[in-house]
Order: sequence, then C-alpha cells, then structure tokens
Amino acid sequence: MTNAPPPEWAPHDAMWIGFPSHPDLWEDDLAPAQAEVAALAAALHAGGEGEEIRLVAATEEAAAEARRLAPFATVIVEPFGDIWLRDTGPIILGTGDARRAQGFGFNGWGGKYELEGDDSVGERLAATADLPYQKADWILEGGAIDGDGSGTFITTEECLLNPNRNPGLSREQIEEQLKRDLGATRIVWLGNGLRNDHTDGHVDNLARFVAPGKVAIPEPAGEADPNADAYADAAAALLDADLEVTAIPSPGAVMRPDPETGEQRLVPASYMNFLIGNAAVVVPLYGAANDLAAIEAIGGLFPDHRVTGIRADHILTGGGSFHCISQQVPQ
Repeated sequence: MTNAPPPEWAPHDAMWIGFPSHPDLWEDDLAPAQAEVAALAAALHAGGEGEEIRLVAATEEAAAEARRLAPFATVIVEPFGDIWLRDTGPIILGTGDARRAQGFGFNGWGGKYELEGDDSVGERLAATADLPYQKADWILEGGAIDGDGSGTFITTEECLLNPNRNPGLSREQIEEQLKRDLGATRIVWLGNGLRNDHTDGHVDNLARFVAPGKVAIPEPAGEADPNADAYADAAAALLDADLEVTAIPSPGAVMRPDPETGEQRLVPASYMNFLIGNAAVVVPLYGAANDLAAIEAIGGLFPDHRVTGIRADHILTGGGSFHCISQQVPQ
C-alpha cells in the first residue's frame, strides 16, 4: 500500500480552477483568458455529468465575472497572485475520510514571479474543503511531478535539481522527501522539459501518466520541432525504467509576440497539459497543425471519457495551460 495521491483519473469530488483576476497581470488577455477558463469549466462539468467546479477568484470583481460566465460553478474568493493552482494549491492525499491536504513551500518558480498570496493559498483552499493541512519544509510545485497512484512518480532533473528551488538538497535527499511527504516508492528522473518554460521544465508539459505504468509523451512534429531532443531523451528514460510509452503528436514550434518587444518568440505550448475530469478530458489547443490529431490520439487513451479540445491561446500568455491552473479534489 502507498500514501501516494490518487491518480488524476480516479473519481473526484471537485476540481479547483484558478480564474484570471488581475488586470495588471493579464492586461488585454484578461477577458479572453477568463472566457477560456469558463469553457474549460463547462467541458469538465459536462452538464452536471462530470464534477463540481470550484472556480477560485482573487477578488470580488473577478468572482462576479466568474459567476456570470460559469453560473453552474461554485465560486470561491481567496486572494492569490495568479491562477496556477497546480503549483500553489495543495496536493490531496488519500480518499474518503482519510483525505488530507499536503502543502509545500513556494518561491515563485525559483524567484521569477513572487506574488502576494501564492505562498498561502494552498492552506486556505484546504480549509474551504474542510481538509486537514500539513506543509512540508521544502519547495515543490505540483506541476513538477506526475504519478500513477501506485507510488511511482516522474519528474525532471531540470526542475527538481535546479539550485533555485532547494539548493541544499541532493537528488537522494529529494527522493527521500518525496517518499516522506507524497508516499513515493519510485521516482523516474527525466532530463529537461520544454524550451522557454519559466517553470524550469515542469513534467506536466512533457510526459503524463495515462494509466498505471503507462506514460504519454509527445512525438516531434518534424525535424524542426524545437523540443525533439527533450522528447527523445524522456522517452528513452521512461523505457529504461520499464514503463510503457505511448506517443502523442506535438504542436511543434508555437510562436507568439513577446509582450515587451513585439517580436515572435517560442512559447511552451504542449498538448500534454490536458486535464482529466470525471467525465471529460480537455486538451489545450493552439491553432497548430496537429490540434485535431492530438485530440484523436488522447481520445484513444481515454475511451470512457468525452475528449474535447479548447483553445488556450490567452491562458498560454501567462506561461501555462489547463493542467497548470487546476487541482483535483479526490473523492
């Protein structure tokens, strides 16, 4: 037995989703990003056949807009810096009456974006769900790990061994911390994540468990795919660890204007940032040639779910996508 968190495909009581709230952070992307989040929420709710959606807004003004766009959702007002609840929210361990919320230290992805409220929103969310909360004494973001419920986790060296997180901890010590705080029994280390990912290579943009012992990973979109080396290295490490690997199309090079210079730059767009709900799996789309192929491929992995794709262009301006802004509450 393991105390590891249930896998994402296990039944949920609810899904927390961060709702874009700060005009000074989102600027012209605020309203369209809010609309994309509402569309994600509707797809997961699935007309009531899915799960309870708990939209988390940082202000009363944003909460009013969340209620307007998603009248089916429960709206929670809790101050936060930004919407990336996969990283700032708690990880729920156990099921039923044995559930508890595990928190971690958070330093703005290695000191890049330290915003008020992000280091405490996890404990406050746990309180809204009446879950006991415990905070570990080291830095970890939820998007940096992915598990299959058995105690096996995948992660990247680029993130967890980065000196901007836990400079005093060795690889072996980090493994011990994962075993202590998340019930890990086995850690499979991958190398680097996607290029230009400000999270320093979160694994939920690179590789995802889709069943016990089975991992989906992108297949390069041609020889010019900027992340081809990372995909190949990750696939090799997974196979060496005797995990089953299945390929999902990659969006390839997705370019967007830099907000400061206006010049086109590579952004960390990935279909791997899909979100698994009770009734639906929602895939972020970017207007890339492989959008429909990705939906089809991921649909083949979840035959009991409604698999749909939703554009995530405006959420992506903040650096992430659907998985990054959410955290499930297991039954």
